[in-house]
Amino acid sequence: MTTLSHPDSKMQPQELRASVSLASIFALRMLGLFLVLPVFSLEAQKYAGGNDAAWVGLAMGVYGLTQACLQLPLGMASDRVGRKPVMVAGLLVFALGSLIAALADSVTGLLIGRAVQGAGAISAAVTALLADQTRDAVRTKGMAMVGASIGLVFALAMVLAPVLAAHIGLMGIFALTAVLALLGIGVVLWWVPPEPSRQVAPPQASSFGTLFRHPALARLFFGVFVLHAVQIAMWVVVPGLLVQAGLAKADQWQVYLPTVLLSFLAMGVLFRLERRGHQARVLLGAIALLGVVQLGFLATTQLPALPVLALCLLVFFMAFNVLEASQPSLTSKLAPAAARGKALGVYNTLQSLGFFAGGALGGWVSQAFGTSAVFVSTSLLMVLWLVVAWRMPQLPLATKQP
Repeated sequence: MTTLSHPDSKMQPQELRASVSLASIFALRMLGLFLVLPVFSLEAQKYAGGNDAAWVGLAMGVYGLTQACLQLPLGMASDRVGRKPVMVAGLLVFALGSLIAALADSVTGLLIGRAVQGAGAISAAVTALLADQTRDAVRTKGMAMVGASIGLVFALAMVLAPVLAAHIGLMGIFALTAVLALLGIGVVLWWVPPEPSRQVAPPQASSFGTLFRHPALARLFFGVFVLHAVQIAMWVVVPGLLVQAGLAKADQWQVYLPTVLLSFLAMGVLFRLERRGHQARVLLGAIALLGVVQLGFLATTQLPALPVLALCLLVFFMAFNVLEASQPSLTSKLAPAAARGKALGVYNTLQSLGFFAGGALGGWVSQAFGTSAVFVSTSLLMVLWLVVAWRMPQLPLATKQP
């Protein structure tokens, strides 16, 4: 007889090791990427072709495009040949792209390097392996560790990037990124626990139609696209608002760092609610909160005030971190176990497409209609997402044998 009960929410040593090691892989990879973000457009002007803003923008954004093209194939490959081989190969490709960019003497060379970097699309394989190695009851904790590691390296990159650019330039930053990727390979080989055995997915269990016809999965796929489109569109204009509020570019880390760190406090609330089976309510609440943030930014565009902007950023990071942890966790729980890599491949593909679409939307709308129009657009996207996600089903609490 099967009874319904609250599962043990304490991580076992193997689960903790898997979560920490896989989060460190994300951190090593994302630190290199984030170090480039605040300095790329300025440093690229020193390269041949750097006076062409459109070409520089393409060199910056092409990473997301190649990521989107390869997340799904590599996620599917991880279902077939294993997670670790795909992760090692992807990190090698990422390191190669970083070296190409480090040796580039033109924006075209930077574009090629960034495109090759994006081809090392291992996010689906990493999150699938984390799902393989954690129970449902603690999986969101594992995903939250990944989200926390990304948030921390983002804040760290905001502090370090201007200093590194001044001393080693963009070439040195890309070379450092290659070294970080190679360190990630060491983590895969010597720290990440061995892969559990997995069954090969039968065609009917792993078809794309099956995944997209699943109502909850379809909502999550739509949600991750909107989340990252809104995020990138927002970051096109938020740094400028901070400058208008009197905070120089070099000092903006003073806002980013404390807001990112304080936002992690929301994770404790998430864990408690998840143990009570409220994942869907947490998801809807975070979506609504993110929509309120967009309206807050909209209200301050005419007369930017630093305290208001800082409060909006704090609430943004709180909601964003919750969604970053809960959505892939829900995706891994709802997907057929044998097709988990494919489902997370779709998820990460739409995430990358959201990056690309958000940059294009934010840049075009800002140039054509002004800063306020960007937040009108992101607010509408958040309302649409809330409508789509409204009927997200509650997941049952885990069961155990008496």
